[in-house]
Amino acid sequence: MGICPHRFGPAGKPIEFKGDLADIPAFLKSIGLNAMEYEAVRGVNIKKENAEVFGQKARENDVLLSLHGPYYINLASPEEKTVQASVRRIYESLRASHWMGAYAVVIHTGYYGDLNPSEAIRLAIKGYKEALELAWSDGYVFPSVSPETTGKTTQIGTVEEVVEICLSLGKKCRPTVDWAHIYARTKGELIQKVDDVIKIIEYIESNLGKDAVSPLHTHFSKIEFGKGGEREHHTLEEELYGPSFDVVVKAYKEVGVTGTFISESPILEKDALLMKKICEDIY
Repeated sequence: MGICPHRFGPAGKPIEFKGDLADIPAFLKSIGLNAMEYEAVRGVNIKKENAEVFGQKARENDVLLSLHGPYYINLASPEEKTVQASVRRIYESLRASHWMGAYAVVIHTGYYGDLNPSEAIRLAIKGYKEALELAWSDGYVFPSVSPETTGKTTQIGTVEEVVEICLSLGKKCRPTVDWAHIYARTKGELIQKVDDVIKIIEYIESNLGKDAVSPLHTHFSKIEFGKGGEREHHTLEEELYGPSFDVVVKAYKEVGVTGTFISESPILEKDALLMKKICEDIY
């Protein structure tokens, strides 16, 4: 058993935890985890003072924070009202992340709708820039916006599209790579082999530089897919579903990058701990 260089933690409140938000970092440390993604998927409702206390407790317990922005975002919507509401939600996510010291703000960019992908990406970049400029003008400069690779074919978010967005936004953009989503979107064709993962990591690093993979912000679970891609997340021990975490971790080891692995499994921290154990066995 080796020393695993990656961070692991749950997407949201651990299922076994009962208590206040500020006490979660100490709980995570006590069970051997050192990352957490704060879930603002239903809206960014946290108050400044609560975010600051949560962030301080996270730093005291060496828990690296990220934040997942609201699901209700579509920067490529034909409705200007929807676009502006989306920009506002990204701004609120950046503000809350700044308060708590979260390093990445994970965003589902939106949907193609009737647009071709290149036009949808153009509109998305415009919306991201507007949100970042609003945040920066108010002094919320700490976090990076982090477009996520998506699991459905109707959603903006192939690896190439996420990289294109980050290239346009510059240093304050880092990708969130969800390996389950990539697996589901390609109907299981990718993330079958270590080389599949290596090629994606190398593509990101060659385009966005070392900072984008230091650490590489990562979501993982097993996943069920259908004709349109993602259907449902599953636990690591459900053998019927993929991808294999071993494949992903072996690729990280071979390439030499570090990752922050956020468990989106239905059993959250339990699978985060299983990922950590698998990693230790491989290293």
